[in-house]
This record gives sequence, C-alpha cells and structure tokens, in this order.
Amino acid sequence: MTKEAMLKLQNGSDVRGIATEGVEDQHVNLTGEAVNLIAQAFALWLAQKKNAAPSALKIGVGHDSRVSAPALKAQVLEGLAAQGAAAYDCGLASTPSMFMSIVFPETQYDGAVMITASHLPYNRNGLKFFDADGGLESRDITDLLLTAASLTPARADLSKVQRTPLLSLYANSLREKIRLGVGAEDYENPLAGLHVVVDAGNGAGGFFAEQVLAPLGADTAGSQFLEPDGTFPNHIPNPENAAAMDAVRAATVENHADLGIIFDTDVDRMSAVLSDGSEVNRDAIIAMMAAILAPDYPGGTIVTDSVTSDRLTGFLENTLRLRHHRFKRGYKNVINEQKRLNAEGVSCPLAIETSGHGALSENYYLDDGAYMAVKLLIAAARARREGKRIDALIEKLPPAYETREYRMNLLGDDFKAYGLDVLAQFEARARAAGYAVAPNSYEGVRLSFSGPEVKGWLLLRLSLHDPLMPLNLEGERPGDCDRLVAVVKELLAGYDRLDLSPLDQ
Repeated sequence: MTKEAMLKLQNGSDVRGIATEGVEDQHVNLTGEAVNLIAQAFALWLAQKKNAAPSALKIGVGHDSRVSAPALKAQVLEGLAAQGAAAYDCGLASTPSMFMSIVFPETQYDGAVMITASHLPYNRNGLKFFDADGGLESRDITDLLLTAASLTPARADLSKVQRTPLLSLYANSLREKIRLGVGAEDYENPLAGLHVVVDAGNGAGGFFAEQVLAPLGADTAGSQFLEPDGTFPNHIPNPENAAAMDAVRAATVENHADLGIIFDTDVDRMSAVLSDGSEVNRDAIIAMMAAILAPDYPGGTIVTDSVTSDRLTGFLENTLRLRHHRFKRGYKNVINEQKRLNAEGVSCPLAIETSGHGALSENYYLDDGAYMAVKLLIAAARARREGKRIDALIEKLPPAYETREYRMNLLGDDFKAYGLDVLAQFEARARAAGYAVAPNSYEGVRLSFSGPEVKGWLLLRLSLHDPLMPLNLEGERPGDCDRLVAVVKELLAGYDRLDLSPLDQ
C-alpha cells in the first residue's frame, strides 16, 4: 500500500476503514494486507519502546462481533507472529478487557490489539492498540502507519497461537469488584433482588448479563440482543442512538426492571435507564457517575467534553460540591486532561464525554463501560439495601427542556483558517452585543443566557477534521431554542462560505 493510502486509515488514536463490501459506493480500504502490515508495525513499535526484541513480546488480539473480524484477526496474528512476537488469540472481547490483558496476572501481555470500529456500521472495522501506558496516542498511530507502508506482507505459522479465555477472566474481575463494593452479607449473591435488563445491541457486551449479573443473583429477565451478530439486526449498538435508547427503555419498563443498561459494540461506553424509563445518558450519566464518586473524592474535579450543559455545571458544583472542568470533545482529550490534572496534584476521579465514554482514575484511566456499570450496580444494590432508589442520586439535576445540534458546512478551500476567523468574529460580535461569553473555553465559543428574553446556552465550534461548524444549544423553556438560533443568525450574518441553511430546518 502507498503511504497516502495507509495514512487515510488513521482516525485520531485509532485505525478505521471499510472492511467489507455491501454498502453502495463504499469500497474496502482496510484490507487484509493493510492489517497485516499494521500489525507488523505495532510489534516493531512496541519492541522499540520496550527496548526489547520482537521475539520477547507477548501480544493479545481480540475482536468485537463484526462480520469482518475473523479474517482481520488472522491477518493481525500473522503480522505479529511474522515479526517473532508471541501472539495470543483472545477471541470475542471488549476493548477494556484487551487493556486488562496487560494487567491480569494470568496473561500479563506486553501489548494488545482490539479489532473494532465501535458503533460504526457493519461494513466498517478498525484497530485499537494498547501497551502498559494505555491506549496509543494519535502521533503513535501516525508512526505505525508510516512504518507499515514501508513493510511487505508476511505469512507465519499460526499453529502455535494460544487461545485465551479473556472475557472469562474479565468477567471474574468485575464480579469480585461488585462483591467487595456491595459488601452484602450474602457474598456470593450481592445482587439478589435486583432486576437489571441489559441491551448489548448484538455487540460484545452480552457477557455482562450472562457472566457478571446472573452469577451474582441478579434477575436479568428481559435482557435483549445479547447474541453477537455483526450485522447488528436490531439496532445500532450506540447509547447515543435514539432507536437504541428507545429499545432499552421499552425493555426496562415492560419487564418492570430496576435498571436498564446499554453498551456500545466494544463495551467502552454505556448508558442506563431508570425503572420509570428515564434515560441516564449524556448529562445525566455524567451526573450519576459524579454523584457515585463524590463521597470518596470530596471537592474533586470532573472533566467533561465541551457540549455539557450549564445545568450539569450547577449540579456538579452546587449540589455535589465538585468542580466542573469543561474541556475538548474526544475521549482521548478528556482522559489526557484528567491524567494531566492528577499529575499536577488535582484530584480528578472522572473524565467523561456525553457520548458515554467514561474513565475513572481508580481504573487505570480506562474508558470502560462495564466498569461504569459495575459502579452503578454497586450504588443501586446499596441503595436498595437502605430502602432507597438510585434515582435519588440525580433528583436535583434540573431536567432538560430541549437540546439541538446543527452541523453547518464550510465551503471552499482552507476551511480551517476561514472557520477560525468565523469563531473570532462570532466572539467579538457576541461581546459587543453584551452576551455572556464563557471564560476558559477550550473548544469554540460558548454563550450563556439567563435573561427574561432567553434562557439557555449555545456552543459554536470548528470540527477537528471536517469542513463543518457544529452548533450545540439548549433552551430552558418553550421557544428558547428558536430564540438561540435567532441570536446565532444575527452573529453569523455576512459569512457567505458558511452554509446557514440547516438553521432554517
């Protein structure tokens, strides 16, 4: 493959591409050859970082339920083995469990590769990489791809590749965390009496119901789409998807469950549903996790992405007495900011996006949907034992009236420079008009409104990679979102290369 074709497979700190035909005008670019080369490059990169020969390395390989996974896994195993590394087939796995394969004493791998494209359509796939320091950074992926482009495909004897029951090890570790966290008299069945519905969306998360909840005594009746199926026939495994949330909400209410839990395809994200069908996602999942952690981290800092609401800030700071640090979008961005703050001595237990990516400092700074579900279940079991409901943790979070997101195209060349000029002028015009511009905005320009005419907030930002300017806004009353849109139109008047037509829809 050419260097240019290889570099097009980079998606931030991951590798992503089209792995199988089946969608019109979308043709395979994440080929077996590419994956073989990238796996070789990872073995060489890891060997250099550890100052060791590739033959001294142990590397685990796992995958989610995608239809292209078996073929790509064979190529990854061959690429690793061709460089002399000992490759281990972990089979169906979650992304967090692949990192834990480096930690578990039973495995203690030097590195790990997860074959997944998260919530993307069935024809996509990708690669995530881990070493003892966590997931690789964007610059590391660039280095891998450049190295891969200089190599040639290699074959290897896979007869000596060992299989590792990684999900069993991972599930066992989660069960023990629940037992210790609940502290129930019945150590073996700490979740007895708790009814939990799990929706795995036919991804890799079905194990959570079968190997974590059921063995601990929980009632999992009504759990759905637990069987791995890479065509995702029921709904997209994505907690941000409306149809997915509708599915888990319906299952939770219809089965009279205490709690519903939904995972994305590779289980690094989760959201929840309360017994009455209320969704615990976006701001609410952040509020819930922060409320669970607050007693153990008094005055701690919660890092979130840039599109969280002002009502969340009020809840975190005024109700929980925590500090809200609103940062950039991107799960690696919020996690790296969390690491930076903790290194500087700032207690920062949680970094979490509205998408459901959440990393706890107590859990290796790993964005792990199953671990967040464990924390939620511990809190639910404790609340039940005290005659309370877990809902009480976020009862003081004000409800959202209406939220919207618009994506406006930037036309012409050099869109970044033009977009940055739009942001600068947008902020200048907002200040001149007397609007409240949020200080220390790490991404875009954020305005807050608390007057009688309009109550709410808006955030205008520039997409990192695409010629787009996303606009997020939230109104507190009927008509406030329309009033916020009118403000935006006023402040963006005259920019002929910014397509404002979505604001009229």
